[in-house]
Amino acid sequence: MLSHASQAAILPLAPQHSSSERTPVWQICVLGAALIWLYAPVLRHLVSQWFHDPNYSHGFFVPAFSLFVLWHDKARLSALPPKPAWSGMLLLVAAVGILTAGVLGAELFLSRFSFLLALAGLVVLVYGWNHLRAAVFPWLFLLLMIPIPSVIFNQVTFPLQLLASKVAGGMLPLLGVPVLREGNVIQLPAMALEVAEACSGIRSLMSLATLAVIYGYLLEPRNSIRVILAVASIPIAVVANSSRIVGTGLLVQYWDPEKAEGFFHTFSGWLIFVVSLGLLFLLHRSLQKMWPKGEAR
Repeated sequence: MLSHASQAAILPLAPQHSSSERTPVWQICVLGAALIWLYAPVLRHLVSQWFHDPNYSHGFFVPAFSLFVLWHDKARLSALPPKPAWSGMLLLVAAVGILTAGVLGAELFLSRFSFLLALAGLVVLVYGWNHLRAAVFPWLFLLLMIPIPSVIFNQVTFPLQLLASKVAGGMLPLLGVPVLREGNVIQLPAMALEVAEACSGIRSLMSLATLAVIYGYLLEPRNSIRVILAVASIPIAVVANSSRIVGTGLLVQYWDPEKAEGFFHTFSGWLIFVVSLGLLFLLHRSLQKMWPKGEAR
């Protein structure tokens, strides 16, 4: 009698994932197929932009890393009880509305963001809000695969051009190169060096920020240092790009202006990006020495 009573007391404590809590597989397949059909043109255009626009070539790594994070956390996610919520349908309806507004208004960012909102709605509808909260990091990381709106891109790019030219215009005289800076144009004795949009550093900034988030997730367990690494990628990218312009100015002054516009210009972009990764690594090691893991806990 006592054993039966103890079993009755223990049974409610055990997690119960009844089949009634789970959404039928065929409904999941139907909803997934409908989303793929609805967003196929949007996703096709997005992937095409990753191919042809060097500013967003890092987009290929973003969904791959999000899938890796979900796979890495599959044990934790599978342990959560499924709690399907009809409020996920509201997110799906909102996503379709934003998609319609984006298509009619020719605003690519809205239509692409609506896809992420639709994914969130599908997760809530099938598994529940607890699963969406558990997977919020890989979901938010997907934002980095979407190119920012052109209005914001132009507002960011031109100040970066001016900042890079200003830093280079201040460094070159210290290295013996007389300069006269007019906006984003640096007048050297041999030729005029224009800091164009492609040399603003926006490309390396977005790529380095994406890799900084990946680096922090893989190699640093503390969220505070992960945030520091992600934020620090911005000044690191700016300093690295300014150094590239300084190197180009030195090459123009002391070697050959034609060399600065040829192989060196392309190679220096890759070289500076590798240097930026090295600076990010050194910053991480410095933070680890300043705040050991034991003290952080």
